[in-house]
Amino acid sequence: MQIKGITLQQDEGKPDYANEAVFRRNTLPPRSYYIPETSLILNGRWSFHYTSNPLKAPIPVPTTSAPDHPDETWTSIEVPGHWQLQGHGIPHYTNTQYPIPVCPPHVPTENPTGTYKRTFRVPSTWDCGSQLRLRFDGVDSAYHVWVNGTLIGYAQGSRNPHEFDVTPYIDRNGSNEVSVRVYQWCDGSYIEDQDQWWLSGIYRDVHLISLPSEARIEDWFLRTNLDAEYKDGTLEATIDVVTTTTATVAVTVRELPKNGGDSLGGAQQKVEGDGKIHLAVPVKDPAKWTAETPYLYSVELSITTSSGTQTVRQNIGFRKVELINGLISVNGRPIKLRGVNRHDHHPRFGRAVPLDFIRRDLLLMKRHNINALRCSHYPSDPRLFEIADELGLWVVDEADLECHGFYDAVARPQDIPEEMDYEERKKLTFPQAAKYTTDNPSWKAAYVDRMEQMVHRDKNHPSVIIWSLGNEAFYGQNHKAMYNYAKEVDPGRLVHYEGDAHAESADMFSYMYPSVERLIKLAKTEGVKHDGTFDKPVVLCEYAHAMGNGPGWLEDYEEAFRTYPRLQGGFIWEWANHGLWKEEPDGKSYYAYGGDFGDFPNDGTFVMDGLLHSTHEPTPGLIEFKKVIEPVKVAVDEDELVVSNLYNFVGLDHLTAIYKLEQFSESTTLLATDVLDLPEVKPGSSARVALPSKAHSFKCEAAAEVYLTVSFTLKTATLWAEAGHEIAWFQHRLQAAELPDPAGQLGTSQDLDVIITDSAITVTGPSFNLTFDKAHGYLTRWSVNSTPLLEPDPTTGAAILPSFWRPPTDNDNPSSFPYWQRFGVDALTTQLRSIDLATAASSGENGEGVKLTFKTYHTPPVLDWGYLATTTYTISPGGTLSVAVSLRPAGSYPPAHIPRAGLDLRLPRRLDSVKWLGLGPGESYPDKRAAQRVGVWAADSVDALETPYDVPQEGSNRMGTRWVTVREQGAAGAGLRVTKAKGWSRECEAEPAVADRGFSFRVARHKDAVVAVAKHPCDLVAEDATLLRLDARVAGVGTGACGPAVREDLLVPVKEMAFAFRLEAVGI
Repeated sequence: MQIKGITLQQDEGKPDYANEAVFRRNTLPPRSYYIPETSLILNGRWSFHYTSNPLKAPIPVPTTSAPDHPDETWTSIEVPGHWQLQGHGIPHYTNTQYPIPVCPPHVPTENPTGTYKRTFRVPSTWDCGSQLRLRFDGVDSAYHVWVNGTLIGYAQGSRNPHEFDVTPYIDRNGSNEVSVRVYQWCDGSYIEDQDQWWLSGIYRDVHLISLPSEARIEDWFLRTNLDAEYKDGTLEATIDVVTTTTATVAVTVRELPKNGGDSLGGAQQKVEGDGKIHLAVPVKDPAKWTAETPYLYSVELSITTSSGTQTVRQNIGFRKVELINGLISVNGRPIKLRGVNRHDHHPRFGRAVPLDFIRRDLLLMKRHNINALRCSHYPSDPRLFEIADELGLWVVDEADLECHGFYDAVARPQDIPEEMDYEERKKLTFPQAAKYTTDNPSWKAAYVDRMEQMVHRDKNHPSVIIWSLGNEAFYGQNHKAMYNYAKEVDPGRLVHYEGDAHAESADMFSYMYPSVERLIKLAKTEGVKHDGTFDKPVVLCEYAHAMGNGPGWLEDYEEAFRTYPRLQGGFIWEWANHGLWKEEPDGKSYYAYGGDFGDFPNDGTFVMDGLLHSTHEPTPGLIEFKKVIEPVKVAVDEDELVVSNLYNFVGLDHLTAIYKLEQFSESTTLLATDVLDLPEVKPGSSARVALPSKAHSFKCEAAAEVYLTVSFTLKTATLWAEAGHEIAWFQHRLQAAELPDPAGQLGTSQDLDVIITDSAITVTGPSFNLTFDKAHGYLTRWSVNSTPLLEPDPTTGAAILPSFWRPPTDNDNPSSFPYWQRFGVDALTTQLRSIDLATAASSGENGEGVKLTFKTYHTPPVLDWGYLATTTYTISPGGTLSVAVSLRPAGSYPPAHIPRAGLDLRLPRRLDSVKWLGLGPGESYPDKRAAQRVGVWAADSVDALETPYDVPQEGSNRMGTRWVTVREQGAAGAGLRVTKAKGWSRECEAEPAVADRGFSFRVARHKDAVVAVAKHPCDLVAEDATLLRLDARVAGVGTGACGPAVREDLLVPVKEMAFAFRLEAVGI
């Protein structure tokens, strides 16, 4: 007999998926994540039907068996997965704006609907009387479920699990069919407007679970408490049991099997029926769990009857989270959050992220000194938390809640400009935006449900120290209800919510993207009492927007965190780019962003804003972040090293400090290396260590630089890194090298011939030839022994040209890029004003040689400003070329700053091998260079030095360069060597790293104009040349895509400046 199920709509005339009062029907209460051994995973190939509207979806009917082959309207699909990534519909990206009309709870009539079905059999080894549950860990966005043709339930809340009791609907001896109808849009979509792709379907695991029916553990909440000295602990267990007979419930605390498995204590109690059991187990001085010391114990829970025993095991850590003196404290000590925001994302599978990929993410975090993770903006895959417990990360677990799009619905009709101060925009829009759902009592239950689902699923994980009420959902009565629920159920954790601007209920003040100056002001004033005390700390839930070439400002923020204890750190936005791999019919392939699938409206590249590329390989931004947040800092004070321990809980005895004395000239020479003996350095303290004696007695070349480098590495392997993994490093210069004379002795006059025609000037020596364009005032060619070293650019005709432009970065686009374009910096033309030709003798210098001085005016069309450039080429008889440039702003309306100031050079493509002494091996900019150390570096090809940003933009600059060679392959290959010559003005010497006697260079294959318009790397068309950039000044990168732009002193001001380079042939 067919068992009756539920109706398709709870309220007649209102679809469940467009009714804010309906979000769960016939689901079991939420519980801790646990998949028992008696479970059947239903992942794999499912039959699939896709249609544009729920009314067109097939209605499952009772059946005894599924067809062997789907009919013509059905295909197959992989579960977990998203249908948009498997040929049905398209991915759609928006950041804040809704892709649908704003009229909650209603959704579009065209509501793509996917129907899934598959068959299964109940394993014969399972108890025939057990309870059977169907569990979905994640379905986007809402779904009805049928079993054997009977509609058994409905659920929504895309990032939350739901379980259904399917016991009465299952044939234990035959084939069963489960059908799931998934709706792309539901009323819940309005509060799932997170900054990510809109993707639909069954994207997390599906299980059939068997649990005992006579007596079972339904749920458990394991809390750890510590005494006043944070020494001895107590496990407080609340266990929900269901039993139809007398049973004994027991709890035992054990060491993990890898630690011996010994019992530390236990407790038990008899029960006669359903209910909650409270048991306490004292544990003498357990090892404490922290992100630095993630020591875990196993808790064994059991319920025993005369018929048998059910056992559940849960790993726990002894730790206590509190606010002490207004600071987030764990086990009695304040902590610093050096964190990132992480979405669930895979470049091919979307949010259907494989477990090994999740683990790889967290391993990368640990290896890069990251100690905290914010689940943005929903509970992550439930398996992530087990890994965080094991590896050691502070976790902010966030409810699946964001409705940022209501801001656009309110702001756009008012024409509120994005340039307006954010606080002012909030005043004009947030109260109205909150009325849609956040401050609307009819949505209260839906809001609280999302908190309830998260808390119960993840409540047993020691890594979770903070619950978050969601993200960018304004603030109203429903958030207060969520807070109250969290505190009632779990008072042992803190609660975060950035939208609660004045921390009316949240346990901390939280901000996004404030400038460092504003952040410090907030720390000093917000919630501070007359006596200077405060009750709540300050954290940055999002800062240092890591979009493209960035972020800058990291060291400035970290210095603020170190200086002001109330600033307890924050979370970089964000962990990884969300590019989706796309292959075009024309053969092009790339990681796609908003608009690449024809999705409209969209927010373009804003989904590409991570510390990892879409492949989840580190960008330079992650390497920089690792260095800035390293837990060991070193400074030199006379003859001592001052070693500071920035850990919160551990000393430095797990690290080995190795020093190296290195000489850097044409190559690297190791002068000395040994292990430094470190004294005890307690967390938060410093100790002094004498400089190695060899640092005072080394012998080296006079023209070489000598550096002391100290590296702190792991003594032994951990779960996340091998022994020898570098945690921190420090570098200090012991000897500087003198600059060489700019051109050396010039030799005799007959060594050089000068030929002047109407259009050109040619300077010829015994083995070289240089040609200058008289009409434009620049060098066009340079060859040595008939081997070209410089060649003319096809567009400008110049081989060397003063230049002030570079492609924009993502962080330039909001303000700096349009500003520079407004002043025509990208469209400068050149006017020749004068030419002066002189030999060294005629100019009164010692020796003979040739000097060519061109005065040119670099100015854009339409506007009245430009640079008067005096460029002097000095050619020695030996073939050395010195290029000295003096710049003077002219005109009535110049810009305040420009992207860079330097030279563009065009070299033959065969010059492909690069070697340099300076900062490396990666790219560096004035506000993004901490991770690069001085050394002699080399690359076999120009391509190897280009940073492969998912969105083409400025990159690959290298600062602090003493010399660079670009030559043919091979140690003796012909090429060009560049050094800094005398003649630099104070304005240029103010550039960071120039004080280290360096300049900036960049080599590339792609012209600036090509990079600027390319949407994807596959759009870049390489030049048949090597493009070399030499710069006296380059601008920083900042975080202007969402946050403060470049620090003012790290811009390139339009002022008088002078710089000079020496170029010489090598290997010829």
